Amino acid sequence: MNTTIVWFRSDLRIADNRALSAAAERGRVLPLYIHAPSEEGQWPPGGASRWWLHHSLRALDASLRALGAALVVRSGPALPVLRVLLRESGADAVYWNRRYEPAAIERDAEVKAALRTDGIACESYCAALLHEPWEIRTGESRPYRVFTPFYKACLARGAPSAPEPAPARLHPAPMAADSDGPDTGTRANAAATRAITNLSLLPETDWAAGLRETWTPGEGGAAVALARLCDGGVVSRYPDERDRPDLDSVSRLSPFLHFGEVSPRTVWHAVAALRDSGDPGFRAACDAYLRQLIWREFAHHLLFHYSHTPESPLREEFARFPWESNPEALKAWQRGRTGYPLVDAGMRQLWHTGWMHNRVRMVVASFLVKDLRIHWLEGARWFWDTLVDADLANNTLGWQWTAGCGADAAPYFRIFNPISQGEKFDPDGKYVRHWVPELRNRLLRELHQPCDAGWPPPDGLRSSALSKRYPPPIVDHAVERDAALSAYERMRRGT
Repeated sequence: MNTTIVWFRSDLRIADNRALSAAAERGRVLPLYIHAPSEEGQWPPGGASRWWLHHSLRALDASLRALGAALVVRSGPALPVLRVLLRESGADAVYWNRRYEPAAIERDAEVKAALRTDGIACESYCAALLHEPWEIRTGESRPYRVFTPFYKACLARGAPSAPEPAPARLHPAPMAADSDGPDTGTRANAAATRAITNLSLLPETDWAAGLRETWTPGEGGAAVALARLCDGGVVSRYPDERDRPDLDSVSRLSPFLHFGEVSPRTVWHAVAALRDSGDPGFRAACDAYLRQLIWREFAHHLLFHYSHTPESPLREEFARFPWESNPEALKAWQRGRTGYPLVDAGMRQLWHTGWMHNRVRMVVASFLVKDLRIHWLEGARWFWDTLVDADLANNTLGWQWTAGCGADAAPYFRIFNPISQGEKFDPDGKYVRHWVPELRNRLLRELHQPCDAGWPPPDGLRSSALSKRYPPPIVDHAVERDAALSAYERMRRGT
């Protein structure tokens, strides 16, 4: 019977996993995860992603063992690891699902060419996206740089194919091959558990209590999040409430999609099935959510076609933008100590949970690149280290959009006012009061204002000691808005 190594990467699931299904049909299956951060280019996983990966690998191993095949975990450059494992196991093929980051594309091409030269069958599959990035092109056969025509082109292709069920059972490979780590070779499940632990993905100092409280990584956690979206009524509220960080009206599926614990096809068809059974208003709500899945496609489309953008602006003129260096302001922003309540609430939510509401992501990003005029890469790197859904394509798209230097970007002169944004999207102050407890008892009409705008209030309304604990604003938004526009004009004129 043929034996196929299934190389798991950012597809940590058993359902709708094309590489796994194809290998199961072929014969014996040897599931493999290779930990090779040196091959991730300049963007190896950050701290929050490493925490998630640890738990996701544990969950994947349990799912695979329930089907009859334990996960093998190895460390090192992919090609040597695969060649060793091919010899140890007698496997004659390697299957995987494609990734689209520049470093992964380069590495995968080298691996496929080398193994095929060795006489090994290599196949890769599309399982992370609805469409391959090269399939969606303009009428002039160019990549898209504006979302709306890209969106229409995706819809014109029709619905993606239906997701595939998980294999009912896997025929395991003869286990001459074990995971890295001491005392491997007796029980495959124990070997995988030890090997995952030996990857040292968890922080040495335990700062992850908030992540544990908030998330359940793995395919099971993804199923719960998807059920909440579809059966819990989130999708029906999505168009009206998605911009409200004080309401629990978004899917929170982003980390599960990033790690491949649920496929975009599964999400698409789950929402589309609801759509077809609803009234016109409900169908419009479902369409609004499905549109966000295509925004995710657009991000990967841009990363594939403009591979330099994680480090450089898509709009080349922004390479001469007069960014400023201000380590103290950067640190205040990172720690949620800017003196602007909505900004600080978002940054503290990020630090505690590894996630931030998308509306607030735009506000905090605008504050960094426009109020502080600190380079968008500083923000991208901080998000990369602290987000559990840190995804190179989406992180790059989001930061370049806010900075005005990317595809279909917000005009640079669109500068979010952190005060009015708080008043509009956190109208009862629930979000700020939760994440900035120093302001919990502050009057609503003053809640979103910086502390030097009529603060502290008269005696009897608030403790003056409390006002000392929350910082004054580090900048004046009105002044910095004018300065940002002036900097933009200097860049535009080339002066």
